[in-house]
Amino acid sequence: MFGLGWPEIAALVVIALLVFGPEKLPQAAAQAGRTLRNLRRMANNAKEDLQTGLGPEFANFDPADLNPKNFVRKHLTADLEDDWNASPTAAAAVPAAASHAVEELGYGEVPPYDPEAT
Repeated sequence: MFGLGWPEIAALVVIALLVFGPEKLPQAAAQAGRTLRNLRRMANNAKEDLQTGLGPEFANFDPADLNPKNFVRKHLTADLEDDWNASPTAAAAVPAAASHAVEELGYGEVPPYDPEAT
């Protein structure tokens, strides 16, 4: 939970007892719980409003995918993970003609040039 261990949680409880006192601590905890519930509800409502506003084209949209770490992991490393997790028999089953063999150029040969590619 947030990277906190038992000693840190116990220290926070002791500090809360010292700051609020034993008679006001339950009220402060209840208020913190209500605030956290309200924040979660507002975040979920905002997420639902965003998904309904985007329409059916973005039905599987997840705002967490906009995080740069998740974006890179999802779009750039997905192919690497698929290749890594592929079974060796599936890779061997691909015929040699279907593989994209690149012909190497000999010494002094000019590579093909496409003038319409620019």
